[in-house]
Amino acid sequence: MTDETRPNEGRTPSDSPESLERPEFLPAGEEQGAWGDPSGRSANPSPSYGVAGGQPPPTFGSAHSDPQGSYGPYGPYGEQPASYGESAPRFGSPAGDGFGTPQQPSFGPPPYSGSYAGYGGGTPQQGDTAVYSSPQYGGETPPPPPPQNALGMGSGWAPPPGPGAAAPQHRVALGTGGLIAVAVAIALIASGLGSVGTYLLTRSGSGTDPSYTLGPAPSGAINRPPESVAGVASRVLPSVVSLEVGNGGAEGASGSGFLIKDGYVVTNNHVVAMAASGGEIQIMFANRKTTTGRIVGRDPGSDLAVVKPEQTFGTPEITLGNSDQVVVGDPVIAIGSPLGLSGTVTTGIVSSLNRPVIAGDESGRAAEEPAYISAIQTDAAINPGNSGGPLVNAKGEVIGVNSAIATLSRSSSSQGGSIGLGFAIPVNQTRRVAQELITTGKAKRPRIGIVLDKNYRGQGVRIASEPDQGRQPVDAGGPADKAGLKAGDVILEMDGLRLQDGNELIALIRAKAPGSKITVKYERAGQERTATLTVVADETPTPSPS
Repeated sequence: MTDETRPNEGRTPSDSPESLERPEFLPAGEEQGAWGDPSGRSANPSPSYGVAGGQPPPTFGSAHSDPQGSYGPYGPYGEQPASYGESAPRFGSPAGDGFGTPQQPSFGPPPYSGSYAGYGGGTPQQGDTAVYSSPQYGGETPPPPPPQNALGMGSGWAPPPGPGAAAPQHRVALGTGGLIAVAVAIALIASGLGSVGTYLLTRSGSGTDPSYTLGPAPSGAINRPPESVAGVASRVLPSVVSLEVGNGGAEGASGSGFLIKDGYVVTNNHVVAMAASGGEIQIMFANRKTTTGRIVGRDPGSDLAVVKPEQTFGTPEITLGNSDQVVVGDPVIAIGSPLGLSGTVTTGIVSSLNRPVIAGDESGRAAEEPAYISAIQTDAAINPGNSGGPLVNAKGEVIGVNSAIATLSRSSSSQGGSIGLGFAIPVNQTRRVAQELITTGKAKRPRIGIVLDKNYRGQGVRIASEPDQGRQPVDAGGPADKAGLKAGDVILEMDGLRLQDGNELIALIRAKAPGSKITVKYERAGQERTATLTVVADETPTPSPS
């Protein structure tokens, strides 16, 4: 039992004024050397009363006793020594150990310096020396030698036991908390040793671990909301195709297109122009099935063309939107085959509207006239191969046909990638041109009947003052003539848009359908005036702007 519950026979409270605390003990199994007062007090050390195993205790007042002889009637723990031979002694060996029954020592007044009588009985007297009457020692035989390496433990500790004294032993009574702590420590040590053992048994010399696993991938639905980019792309992608064009030689071109009503494919003129003189067009659909196609019609002035594939493999047609409802900042998705990578989807916004773009050779030396486009500008990534693919809105409706990109290269022989400046032909213009190409094989050219002064560098756009190559500055009976415009007038605005140059005016007129009305603000002799013009169609397209 613990000190707190053991009977107090023969014990009285300590007279020591010092606070008595429970001692700390070294763990079981430590090498026994010099033992002193574990409580840490600086008082004189206490003798051990009895030794387990029957070893005789030191006597007081002798070479093997307390060197100070100053302990009171209580041991170092504030308790009176227990009687030897009791059934559960605090100190000493069990009863019946063959050494007789030890007697209660009697001490004189402090300081005490008494000694024990032998184990055979008797009462210790002051000044007596230790008497070993145990049969083990045969009476007055000399005591055994001192233990090896018995060194002092520092200030406040007892000196090593003298010759013939056995090292004292302490019996530790752990409380519930101590037992739990020991159990937890044992469990942690066992777990650690088990893990180390498992690692040592399973590891291989190459550093691999056959039992290593990252577990299964998380499960979840792959369906996306219809209005998300993924939802829009899943609806539009089946209608987008890739085109490979050759002229029978080493040269070739590639681009994109999309399927409209009755199985026609809309694309750019510059994508299929190489096949206009007998080349071949290969069309690959989203399901990777391929077929050949033929040119139905193409319009270099708008950079649009229509191709008819031999088969469509059940491909759904795409939905056409309204480019007049597009505003800057609208989210858009560009789909096509950049660099031959079919089914590529990129996203961005509408960066600007009515951006004048000229696609083709402006020098006039090329076989075909350049295209003037009043384009939708976007920052969605558009690269070579995207040409002819659709630019769609958040509903999946086509709002433009990807046609051109701005690059940092000035060389016509080298082509750079996207720098965030892509341009698409508005779908309303595309709708009109595609319908005309399918019905007549050619597209009408919108015009207002004027010739521009290319050398003018002032604000707005000036109508030429002199005839150009036999053509008058203003066509007689044309839309501009009917609205009252004359040679030398400077057009400042068109439908409220301030004009920057002649290319912008041409691109804006080309985007209009024949019969459309436009309002212009112009200046004559320093005075601003306003006029309304009705766009007409030129049945025979000519390379010159009009």
